This record gives sequence, C-alpha cells and structure tokens, in this order.
Amino acid sequence: MTKGNSNYGYGSGGYTYTGSGTNSQGNHYCSRSGSDGSSGYHYSNTNGSYYYSNPNGSTYYNNGGGYSQYTSPSGGVYKSSK
Repeated sequence: MTKGNSNYGYGSGGYTYTGSGTNSQGNHYCSRSGSDGSSGYHYSNTNGSYYYSNPNGSTYYNNGGGYSQYTSPSGGVYKSSK
C-alpha cells in the first residue's frame, strides 16, 4: 500500500491507502487509514471534479472547472472560483 504524508487528522505517521475502485458511474475512489486508526476517502469523478473527506472533519471539493470549496474542521467554508 502507498503511504502519504499529508496530515488532515490522520495522525503523525501519515496515512496508508487501504482500498480503491470504480463505482457504477465510472468514478474512482480511494480509502485511507491513518496511523492513529482514523479513516477518510476521496473521489475523482469522470467530469473532472474531485472530493476529499478527512478524519479531522475537513472536506475539499473541486469541480474541475475553476471552482473549489474547503470546509475546515470547525465549519468555516472557504470558496474560490475563476
């Protein structure tokens, strides 16, 4: 399994990819497990968009066309667009 270094709530040891696949719509997903037992996932979609859900409660969405949105663990929402 591939190991990652970004934190986002995965513990000081980073994370390991624990699974991946493609759903019925053709969208790719990966699940991740943190060094502290936490878990998260991301989707990469056929339309160019992608979404991350992290164990610290943060999420990130990018529509593949210039718009993105990050939601922090405390609920703050940060948006950007073209």
